Amino acid sequence: MAQAITNVLSEKGYLIIDGALATELEARGCNLNSSLWSAEILINQPELIYQVHLDYFQAGADIAITSSYQASTAGLEKHGLTTSKAVELIHKSVELAKNARETILQQDPERICFIAGSVGPYGAFLADGSEYRGDYLLPENQMKDFHRPRIQALVDAGADLLACETIPSVREMEALLDLLTEFPDTLCWVSFTLKDDSHISDGTPLSEVVKLMNNSTQVLALGFNCVPENLVSKALSTLSKLTSKPLLAYPNSGEIYDATSKTWNGNRAEGSHLGDRVKEWHGLGAKLIGGCCRTTPKDIQTIQETLKTLSEET
Repeated sequence: MAQAITNVLSEKGYLIIDGALATELEARGCNLNSSLWSAEILINQPELIYQVHLDYFQAGADIAITSSYQASTAGLEKHGLTTSKAVELIHKSVELAKNARETILQQDPERICFIAGSVGPYGAFLADGSEYRGDYLLPENQMKDFHRPRIQALVDAGADLLACETIPSVREMEALLDLLTEFPDTLCWVSFTLKDDSHISDGTPLSEVVKLMNNSTQVLALGFNCVPENLVSKALSTLSKLTSKPLLAYPNSGEIYDATSKTWNGNRAEGSHLGDRVKEWHGLGAKLIGGCCRTTPKDIQTIQETLKTLSEET
C-alpha cells in the first residue's frame, strides 16, 4: 500500500485530505464537550463517524483521517476502559473509514481512496491546549510508550498510512520517528502546529525540523494542520526551500477560536477565496491539501474542483 500511495501521488500530482470531523459531528447534534472529544462518539455513535467519512469521500477527498486523534489507549483507559477495549475502539476507527471507502467503491469502482490513521500528540491526551504550545516535558521512552499501542492498533487494523498530526514539539517528533522504525513497512506524514510562519509551536525553527525529517524514508510528506490559514503560505515557502518531500497543508477555516467564550470569530476562507488559497499552496509545493477545524465537505469539494482544474490546465 505504501507504494500505491506514492504512485497515485506521483501520477495524479496531488491528494485531497478530508476536513473537520468534529464540525460535522456537531452539525449532527453531537456534544463534544468531553476530554475524549470525537472519541466519545466513536464509543457511543459510531454510525455518525461512518457517515462523515462517507460525506467527505463523496465531496472528493482521497484520504480519510480516522477518528483516533483523541483515542489513545492511555486516554481511553483514563476513562475506565480496559486496554483490550481501547485497542478495539482504535481498530473500529479504521473499520468505519474502510466501510465508507467500500460504499464509495460500490458506487465508483475506479475511485482510489486511502485511510490515514490519526496519531494525535501527547498534548491532546492532556486536553489542556498544549498541542498548540508543545511545552510538556516527557522523556523520549515515555513518549514512545504513550504512542506505541495506538500506532500498533492502527497498523494492525490496516490503515494505509499514519497521520502524525498537530505535532507541536520537536522532541515529540523525534520520538515518533524513532518509534516508527519499529514499523518499517509503514509510511506517515508529519503535520505540525505553528508558533509563527517559521517556527513550530515549541519555538523550534522549521529549518531544524526539516533536517531531521529529511533523513527518514518513512516520512511521505510534511507540513501543517490546525493552524490559521493565513500562516500557511509563508510556512510552505520556507519548507519548499528545505526539502524535496511533498508538502501538505490542512489548516483551519480562517476563523479564530476564542478560548474564553469558546466561540469562533472572523471570516471563513471559502468559495473562490479558498480556491485562490489552494492554488497558492499547491504552487508552493503542497501536494496533499485538506481542511481542519471548522471546515466542511463543501470546502473539500472546493479544494477538489480547484486542484482538478489546475491539473487540467497543466
